[in-house]
Amino acid sequence: MLPRLLDTVDAARARFAARGGTLEVIVADNVSTDETARIAVDRGCRVVSVTTRAISAVRNGGARAATGDIVAFVDADFRIHPETFVAIDEAIGNPRIVGGSTGCTLERWSLGLAVTFAMMLPLLWVTNIDTGVVFCRRADFERLGGYNEAMRAAEDVGWLWKLKRDGAGRGQRLVRLRPVKALASTRKFDEHGDWHYLRLCLEVPAFFFTRRGKLSDFFDRYWYKPNR
Repeated sequence: MLPRLLDTVDAARARFAARGGTLEVIVADNVSTDETARIAVDRGCRVVSVTTRAISAVRNGGARAATGDIVAFVDADFRIHPETFVAIDEAIGNPRIVGGSTGCTLERWSLGLAVTFAMMLPLLWVTNIDTGVVFCRRADFERLGGYNEAMRAAEDVGWLWKLKRDGAGRGQRLVRLRPVKALASTRKFDEHGDWHYLRLCLEVPAFFFTRRGKLSDFFDRYWYKPNR
């Protein structure tokens, strides 16, 4: 997955460089057991080791190593649009924008995937909180404390909600850069079935009321095991 992402990052980086922009690529290695770190180094990325098994901690670890004025986050199983960094730079250049995301589309479609995707749309329309490449000013990220490391899942939603509220108090808003949507992997659907996410939407809330102690075990199985 990582080489595919880095191919698209290189293409977007070249477009950005043609406009005079510069950026650094940081790969946060979360105790991987494959060739992640070596691949990243070979591709000219800066590798940061994060040992805490939580996506929120991984994102924060990468951000702490960043030196630029803007920070952007994307998962290793995404591919980004060639104009991503140009669009982010233009958006952050507007003082009325606090940050946002690019949104995403899927690398393949089926009825189950389409229904799952459609379920998410009302929340996106109401909140303007999306996924894909998430970005903001580094000063705001540090001031607000970044991602909540107590959250084992939905940390990206939690972070953008916090950023949205903070920006609203200063007359700023979140944006969705839909013309430069990222392409999301469907590997979880390939593994568990195209309808499995609908079942999870019913099962996960039940953990809070009937099996709350097993919720962490569920997150471990679904997101963190096996190691990669």
